[in-house]
Amino acid sequence: MTDITSERMDLSRFVTQIAQLKACIATVIVGQENTVDLALTALLAGGHVLIEGVPGVAKTLLARLLAQLIDARFSRIQFTPDLMPSDVLGTTVFNMKDNVFDFHAGPVFADLVLVDEINRAPAKTQSALFEVMEERQVSIDGTTHHMGELFTIFATQNPIEQEGTYKLPEAQLDRFLMKINMGYPSTDEEVNILERHHTNARLTALKDITPVITQAQLLSLRQLANEVFVESTLLRYIALIVQQTRNSKAVYLGASPRASVALLQASKAYALLGGRDFVTPEDIKRMAPSVLQHRLILTAEAEMEGLSPAKVTARLIDKVEVPQ
Repeated sequence: MTDITSERMDLSRFVTQIAQLKACIATVIVGQENTVDLALTALLAGGHVLIEGVPGVAKTLLARLLAQLIDARFSRIQFTPDLMPSDVLGTTVFNMKDNVFDFHAGPVFADLVLVDEINRAPAKTQSALFEVMEERQVSIDGTTHHMGELFTIFATQNPIEQEGTYKLPEAQLDRFLMKINMGYPSTDEEVNILERHHTNARLTALKDITPVITQAQLLSLRQLANEVFVESTLLRYIALIVQQTRNSKAVYLGASPRASVALLQASKAYALLGGRDFVTPEDIKRMAPSVLQHRLILTAEAEMEGLSPAKVTARLIDKVEVPQ
């Protein structure tokens, strides 16, 4: 393996900041360590996140809390069947006083945007997010409006209640860096939640949360993540894992090259989150299910067997030899 010891990064300050972030999150959200790690990884990688979970597991709270901790402008969009693209992106309005058209920005113009119940809006509104998710810009009436460098979408959906919902287009799913399955807390964690509410002790309100890092610091951390070292054999390892999704008999539609890039970026960010300036095979294996599962369409036979994209992804990863 290539010698990287001569150009190691000084991550001491970064490790301290991540510890502070996690400590602050723990004062508001009990447990959910896996979800928190994945969400922070996505922020470091500069990617959008789809969070799936039943109501009441703190999906919305997590997005609000992260925005507060990084001093980001936060916006929430509640997706409904009657929502129009202009309700999300904004619209131009004629100014009779100045005899010009003024652009009124929609709620998508923020640093961290929570799209709540994203699968409740029809295809016309879903398509409004395509350009802004991929290119971080919006084109309206021939004019292009650019987003800020920090722009990130956190979208939520309920995996159970499907009445009145619309299937997300594959092109849109592919624009999410990862999908996070947010589950129930453990028994001990739920007891902790009950104790906090019962005694009103150690409960921290969002308005009392102060930022831990600035936007400029987060952007510099993203740049740091880009500089994390990746051995050439691990690049091939990523490519082979993605290739498996295209060759599997259980998969009707495999992952695209965008998925390969997403897996690379997520692995680098996750390594940085762990205080390392180099990626290991374990980082890739850890990120692969979250990066790939929402990008796969299974065959009817696989679905009849009760397989899920997450299970299929895990099996495909095990088929690829881990580099030494």
